[in-house]
Amino acid sequence: MLVVIIVIAVALAFDFTNGFHDSANAIATSISTRALSPRFALGMAAVLNMFGAFISQNVAKTVGKGIVSLPADSQKVVLAALAGAIVWNLITWRFGIPSSSSHALIGGLVGATLVAVGTSGVQWSGIWHKVVLPMISSPLIGLLVAFLLMNLLLLLVFRWSPRPVNRTFRILQPFSAGAVALAHGMNDAQKTMGVITLTLITTGHLSESAPIPTWVILVSALSIAFGTYVGGWRIIRTLGSKVIHLDPIHGFAAETSSAAVIWTASTLGYPISTTQTITASIMGAGTTGGLSAVKWGVAGNILWAWVLTIPAAGLVAAGVYALINLVH
Repeated sequence: MLVVIIVIAVALAFDFTNGFHDSANAIATSISTRALSPRFALGMAAVLNMFGAFISQNVAKTVGKGIVSLPADSQKVVLAALAGAIVWNLITWRFGIPSSSSHALIGGLVGATLVAVGTSGVQWSGIWHKVVLPMISSPLIGLLVAFLLMNLLLLLVFRWSPRPVNRTFRILQPFSAGAVALAHGMNDAQKTMGVITLTLITTGHLSESAPIPTWVILVSALSIAFGTYVGGWRIIRTLGSKVIHLDPIHGFAAETSSAAVIWTASTLGYPISTTQTITASIMGAGTTGGLSAVKWGVAGNILWAWVLTIPAAGLVAAGVYALINLVH
């Protein structure tokens, strides 16, 4: 029971880092365009993250069943996976890089499982269909939808002067930012729920057919909400101003597009990267002003972080698992 408590505590610590690492997803553009004050934006995002966690548990079921087959010492694997994800979250936060907490967790699970039981423990079909394909498609879809929506909005307001355009979309942005925060809770809080539920099942504290306990949903929702309220300001600055200059209309288009993509993926049970989706949507909305509008040096660093997230978190998790085996 003590080991189960430790695993749950570390899972909630990961959930917290997920919240402050990904707080930029929902509110960076709104802060950048001055549609919302920083502290109000974080408070709103935290509350909506928490409510979003209660809407659907489809992603939690995917993380709990569709990625790896855990060995008998499953608690060690989960602990190592969480450690790998937390370390990668902290490294990318330190450098202000908006990487994926979701893929860090999945990379950690895969890395620790490979060391524990070998390739047979990884459900490669599930990795391909539930991780790799969504990882590639969700940013591309977000970029395309944001680009198309932005062009549509430009057609609607092309006769307006800049001042009423900025005023109108600054009023609308809190709603689009709120939609992203709600969708983020639907997707990202579910990963911690899945890990905790998986631990309870493998230790015999919960049957496989049982629904996710309400207390698991509640503590996961509260942890990610608290992390979001703390706010990862380094990443907020990167997404809000270092990738591309945003006006309120761009922010509205990016947020609306990413919210739609994340909401759809969450409903279907795909653990996508909300960070990659909003980043790509920001680029899609911004490139309507030309490719030169994107700061490609920053964008390149972000892309490299995306590529390295799963293997880097997996390597850390593999090392932690080996260390745990030496100690225990």
